[in-house]
Amino acid sequence: MSVSDPISPDSQSSSQPVAVWSLIDSQSAKVALSGVVNVYTLGGVWTQIRDAQNAWLASISKDNLANASLCFDASAVTSLDGAGIAFLIGVEEAQLQAGAKFVLQGLDPRYQPLLNEFDPIKNLFPVPVVKSKPNFLVSTGMATQNLLGDLTGLITFAGHLSSDLFWSVRHIRQVRWGDFVNAAVEAGIAALPIVGLVSFLIGVILSFQAAIGMKQFGAVSFVGPLAALGIVREMGPLITAILLAGRSSAAFAAEIGTMTVNSEVDALVSGGLSPMRFLVVPRVLAGILVAPVLTLYADIVSIVASMFTMQIYGIPFINFYNGMLSAVSVEDILSGLVKATMFGVVVSAMGCLRGMQTGTGAAAVGISATRAVVSSIVMIVIVDGIFAVISYKTGF
Repeated sequence: MSVSDPISPDSQSSSQPVAVWSLIDSQSAKVALSGVVNVYTLGGVWTQIRDAQNAWLASISKDNLANASLCFDASAVTSLDGAGIAFLIGVEEAQLQAGAKFVLQGLDPRYQPLLNEFDPIKNLFPVPVVKSKPNFLVSTGMATQNLLGDLTGLITFAGHLSSDLFWSVRHIRQVRWGDFVNAAVEAGIAALPIVGLVSFLIGVILSFQAAIGMKQFGAVSFVGPLAALGIVREMGPLITAILLAGRSSAAFAAEIGTMTVNSEVDALVSGGLSPMRFLVVPRVLAGILVAPVLTLYADIVSIVASMFTMQIYGIPFINFYNGMLSAVSVEDILSGLVKATMFGVVVSAMGCLRGMQTGTGAAAVGISATRAVVSSIVMIVIVDGIFAVISYKTGF
C-alpha cells in the first residue's frame, strides 16, 4: 500500500473506519477520526495508520523532516475512550521521535482533561539508559566489598548467637522448647529416610571401590576395618552435614525468610522480643541435637551396608566385626560426633542467618534458601579442614 493512498473502508471492514490516513502533499499528512473511537473500533486500523505514518516519515529526507507536519483531526469524533487517547499519543510520539511536527485540532474540550493526564508525553517514553559494564578493577572491588560485608555480617551474627546460646544455658525455662521440638522433629526424624538411604549407598560404594584396589594386593580382609574407620571419622559426619545443609538449612532460611518478607521479624522487634532468642536459638539447639544423632545413625547404616557388601568377597560377619573393633576406637567415634555437632551448629546457624538477611520481593525467599545451602556447604568444608588440621596435630 502506498503512503499516498487513504485507508479505505474495504481494507478493514464494510463499515467506515474510525481513522483514515490521507497524504496532502509530500510534507503534509492527515489522520481524520470520526464516530465512536474506542478499543473495539481501533483494533483494525491502529496498525495500518502507524505503518502508513512510518512509511511516510521514512520517505522524507532527514533535512526536510523538520518541515513535515501531521494533522490529527478529531472534530468528527462523537465518543473517545482511553484507547483513543493512547492511539493519539502513539501517533504523536512517532512524529516527535522523527523530529517532525504534530498538530491536533478539533478535539472536544471534554476530552482535554484525559489527554492532560499524559502530559508531558516524554515521560511515557523514557529514553533507555544504557548501563556501562564495569571493568575488571571495579568488578573486583565490588566483589571484595560484598565479601567483606558478608564476613562482617557473619562475624556479628556469630557473636550474637554465642551470647544468646550462653543466655539459653542460664535461662533454660525461657527457651522456646516448643519450637525446639518442632525443628528437631523436622530436621531429625523426618530426615531419617534420606540419611539412611544415602548412608547405605555410601557404605556399599565405598566398600566396593576399596575392595577392587585391595584385591590386587590380597588385602581384601582390611577393607572392612578401613571402611568403618573412614565412615566413623569422616564420611558419616560429612554425609549427614551435607544432607542437613540441603534439607534443613534451606527450610530454616525459607521459614525465617518468609517471616522477614511479611514483616513478622520487625513485629517481634517492635514488641520488644529478640529475633535471635525467639527464632534462631531454638533451631540452632535443634541442629546441635539432631546432627550427632543422625551421624551415629548414618555410621551404623553405612557399616552394616559395608558388612553385607564384604560378603560378596567371602569375608564373614565375625571377621568384619573383629577387624572393625581393632581399627575403630571410642576416640574415633567421639571425634566424628564432635565434628558432627559443629556441623550441626554451622548448618542451622547459616540457614537462620540467610533467612534473617532475606530482602524484599517474590524471589527473595528462594534466593535466601539457595544462599543458605551454598554457605552451609562452604562452611562445612572450612570446619572439616580445621578438624583435619587438629586431628593431624593432636591425633584426636
